[in-house]
Order: sequence, then structure tokens, then C-alpha cells
Amino acid sequence: MVAVDSLGERGIINLLRQRLELMPNMAVPFGDDVSAVSIDNSDDGGEVAVLKVDMLVAKTDVPAKMCLYDAARKAIVMCVSDFASKGVQPVAALVALGLPNCLATVESVVEIVDGLNAAAREYGAYIVGGDTGETGDLTISVSLYGKAFKSVLMLRDGAKAGDVLAVTGVFGKSSAGLRLLLDDSYVASSRARLVLENAVFRPVARLVEGLALSKSGCVSASMDSSDGLAWSLHELMRMSNVGFTLDLVPVAVETVEFAQQNGLNAESLALYGGEEYELVLTVPPEKWDAAKKAVEEVGGKLIAIGRATEHREIVLLQAGGRKQVINHCGYEHFTS
Repeated sequence: MVAVDSLGERGIINLLRQRLELMPNMAVPFGDDVSAVSIDNSDDGGEVAVLKVDMLVAKTDVPAKMCLYDAARKAIVMCVSDFASKGVQPVAALVALGLPNCLATVESVVEIVDGLNAAAREYGAYIVGGDTGETGDLTISVSLYGKAFKSVLMLRDGAKAGDVLAVTGVFGKSSAGLRLLLDDSYVASSRARLVLENAVFRPVARLVEGLALSKSGCVSASMDSSDGLAWSLHELMRMSNVGFTLDLVPVAVETVEFAQQNGLNAESLALYGGEEYELVLTVPPEKWDAAKKAVEEVGGKLIAIGRATEHREIVLLQAGGRKQVINHCGYEHFTS
């Protein structure tokens, strides 16, 4: 018998891929942020149904101080963020709700449903059905549906050497906030604590930015950063067969303050934390100005942090021309 923790989440996914009979001519490669099935049976550029399922489990995904409303909202945001990374508007969701006996009260169910509904409507989708059952732990599984033309999907495998590497926001707030919530020995100013803990309780999917980027046609590769910035970079490297050289790590000012107060490395918090839900993407240099303008016009921001290279390595340039290797680390079920 082989324990699953020897494989990790990605190893299990690879095992599933090997054992499954895969659909021919899949519109989106197995292992990208979403799946897709052709609607009009055309071979290239036709309309596809975009599908995503994600599961929130209280033990691994919900810190003790998070209320049920926020936990339910997060379950929707997790799925929407993957749609955002592909540039797809979600339309409808199915929700499978598993409730343990300790939460099987009318008040608990109302709080969960209100959180689910508020998040779905926040991103322009509706919950159209689902399932309920008794479980050992709170479990919320969300299946999201939308549709788009295959030709406009922003996949993980299109980055080319020389492309600008960019993100839609700064990192490290969720990682720092989780430490504050789980360990009372950490300290933070009242202002920083509010920002950092709110990053955990009320994450934001960059759907507006993703839709604008897709419409612009400027993106060569894209994914969401829910498993951490470093992990996302390694996934883009694997799928696109390129490397990356970073000029900077985009760290939130609150994370810098928190790290200084607690003797931690701010860049490590930004690189190796998870659940940030920013987009990590590449843009051909001649399209950079147009991509940046498209995001700014919808109220977002696009931060250039480096470039894609021919060498399959990920490094951060430091003073004096030194290079720091960015490890393939991040959150992974069964191993983290």
C-alpha cells in the first residue's frame, strides 16, 4: 500500500490522468485551471462550455475564526478565480453541501446559503441547484459553468521567451493573515491586522481584470495564484516550457510591516503563501501597454515583475547581479 501523502495533490491528479480515458480533442488541456467541452463541435475557435469544480473542507480551508458566511463565500470565490484566469464569465453554479451534525441547524444553513448567494451574484452568476447530505466535516463543493469561444481562452501553455511576466496585485497578505489567526504569538498593528485578516476572510477573485485581459487579446498565458506565487510560476514554466527571471517580488506593504515585526522574510511570505487569488500572466512586450491599459480601465492594476526566458529555471535578480532560485513550493493538499 502506498500512502497518498507520498504523491501529493498533483501526483494524485497525474495518476487520475493516467487512469482515465481522456476525451479526444479537449478544448483545454487536462490540468489547466478549468475544463471545457465543445458546444458546436467545431475543431478550432468554436464555442465551448467552460466547467470548474472546487471543494472547500472546513478542516483544511476554513480557519477557526472564519464565520460560515465567509466560508461559503470563499467556496464560490475559489471557482470564480479560475474562471477569471481564463477570461470567462461564470453563468451558473451547482453546490453540493455536506453538513456535520454540529452545524445542522436552520441558522447555520441560512448563513451558508446567504454567503453562497451573495458571492455568486457578486460575480454575475446564479446558483441553480445542487445536493445536500450529512458529512463528518463542513464540505462545500461548487461546480461552475460558463461559455466562451475557445480562441479567447487564456491558457497556461502559451508563454514565450521575452514575454513580460505580470500579476494583478501584491502578495503575502493572506499568508501573514493566516499566521495571525492561527498563532497568538504573532503581532501586528491594528491597521495591518485588519487588512491581513480580511485577506483571509474576504478574498477577491480578479474576474473583471481577467475579462478585460481576455477581451484585449494581449495575454499569452495565464493562471490564478491560489496555491502561491512561486507554485504558479513553476506551473506556467512546466506548461509553457519557458523559465522566468523576476526583477521584483510584489509584496504588500502590510506584509512587509508584519514580517519586520515578527522576524520573518516578507518575500518568502509573498512567494510561498497561498490563497491570494491574483492572476499570474505573460504578455508579449509589444502588447504590454495595451494589456496594462485594459486592466486600468476597469479599475485594476497590472504589475510587471519580470520576463519569460528560454532557460527552464525561475530566479530572482538581486543586488550585484546575484540570482536567487525560486523553489517549487506552495500549498498542496496531502503534503502541506
